Amino acid sequence: MSSYYCPVCKAKLVVDNNLVLAVKSERNEKGIIFLNPEVGNYNISTNPEFEVEEGKKYQFYCPACHVELNDKEKEDLVKVYMTENDKEYEVYFSNLAGEKATYKVDRRDKNALIAGINKARYEKYFELDDKYKQYL
Repeated sequence: MSSYYCPVCKAKLVVDNNLVLAVKSERNEKGIIFLNPEVGNYNISTNPEFEVEEGKKYQFYCPACHVELNDKEKEDLVKVYMTENDKEYEVYFSNLAGEKATYKVDRRDKNALIAGINKARYEKYFELDDKYKQYL
């Protein structure tokens, strides 16, 4: 079983098989979003009064410590940490509503599982450094 947590405060972010995050729209509307924790599953749930608009950017926050989870170096991606089978991963996903792109990166060897029909948009962030190419 996988467990997601905040990269800063280490708060556990999965409740009732949902990855729970706080979000803010470009119009400063705030809400809680429930994401399916399975990499490649893009089902979401929110309060009916908090409408997620396709194609719009959202800021994501840890619901425990309120740190912003949008990655500063990888534009339009959100980063959380995950543990699964005693391995640690960085999990990135798009902050654009409706875009399907997820990257599960092993924190030790940097191998990545890439999922989603929009994955090509961000693959540049997950290419191997030249020093690793000699081992391919």
